[in-house]
Amino acid sequence: MSVLVTDSGFKTDDWTGSFVPLDEVAANDSDFAIDLASDTAPDALGALTSASMIRIDFPSFADGRGFTLAAMLRRAGFEGRLRAKGHVLADQYAMARRSGFDEVEIDDALASRQPEDQWRFRADWQEHDYQARVRG
Repeated sequence: MSVLVTDSGFKTDDWTGSFVPLDEVAANDSDFAIDLASDTAPDALGALTSASMIRIDFPSFADGRGFTLAAMLRRAGFEGRLRAKGHVLADQYAMARRSGFDEVEIDDALASRQPEDQWRFRADWQEHDYQARVRG
């Protein structure tokens, strides 16, 4: 099982469609979301801006490529639901939100090691944006 983390805390997944890898998108015509690997080439992102949901994999908490992909998708005009999945830590939640993610999907084991209060503590990500403070 997995847990979704949002600014309001933990919630159950409400997505009822399936997730398909990027290379299977053209062959799938049902209600689906796109699964992106962290090593997806940036030039493949432009065609994805009309998707309703994209989930980007984080194979390790030390792998920040997913944050870059999220920011690039948002800059390219993606307005759909954007989810980080995998090894994202509570300390990284603010970065995930600032880079464009709407939510984070974690497994039950991580949710038990880093309970909801740790994630909610970081849900004020807009209040503690050093760049906004520097800009004035």
